[in-house]
Amino acid sequence: MLFRSGVVFAVEELGKRLEAKTTGILVSTIILSGLVAIALEGNYHHFGRMKISQFSEIGIPVLVYGMLCGTLGGVFSRLLLWPQKHPAFILWKWRSAYPVRFAGCCGLIVALVGWLGGGLSYGSGYSVTSSLVAGEALSAPWHAPITRYVATIVTYYSGIPGGIFAPSLAVGAALGASTCEIFGFAVNAVPITALCMAGFLAAVTQSPITAAIIVMEMIDGHGMVISLMAVALIANAVSSRVSPELYQQLAMGFMAERPR
Repeated sequence: MLFRSGVVFAVEELGKRLEAKTTGILVSTIILSGLVAIALEGNYHHFGRMKISQFSEIGIPVLVYGMLCGTLGGVFSRLLLWPQKHPAFILWKWRSAYPVRFAGCCGLIVALVGWLGGGLSYGSGYSVTSSLVAGEALSAPWHAPITRYVATIVTYYSGIPGGIFAPSLAVGAALGASTCEIFGFAVNAVPITALCMAGFLAAVTQSPITAAIIVMEMIDGHGMVISLMAVALIANAVSSRVSPELYQQLAMGFMAERPR
């Protein structure tokens, strides 16, 4: 699953800014690394699987969560790009001058947020998300997406981020599980969780095809392909109005910082 999605993500990102001299090398490297990973670990599913027999109420949940995830995911990306876009801000000047102290303060904030949220924001969110994906837990506390959202951003600011994909999927899962009852979609709690995972990831990365494929293969439910693609496209459209493309901007910043 991760192998196929990784290739799709590479193609989708490269398509935004085609570099003819390096495209073949990059795609070949990703394919080879994926084959090696499969040979060593097998074709596993990171969050496990959830079986979905049917999901009849497509229109309203897709529209609601597409817009909600698009807005929150766009703000999320914009916050991640804040240090790069405004390096003269006093907070980032202090981080440059005292990186260890800054990271220590970020660690304290993450610990405090986790303590206030009952430990749901600790780690990558694997255990909580896995239980939601497997249907072992059909709901989450109202604060679960908030604490996960804040903890991921603060961790990123510390300079030692733990990645974007897994935390984004965890935020999306918590968002769906904590709001499905509020919006009256509790009967479809598991599909709503899947929709939010795809929607939030698509909003953060602005790569809707990748987001839809990742979640579709995670849930082993090809019957949701249309709704997953729809929510990802809506979230991507909303997010693009809020924030520029995250990975493209990060790459441009990295290239600008390289010595010539």
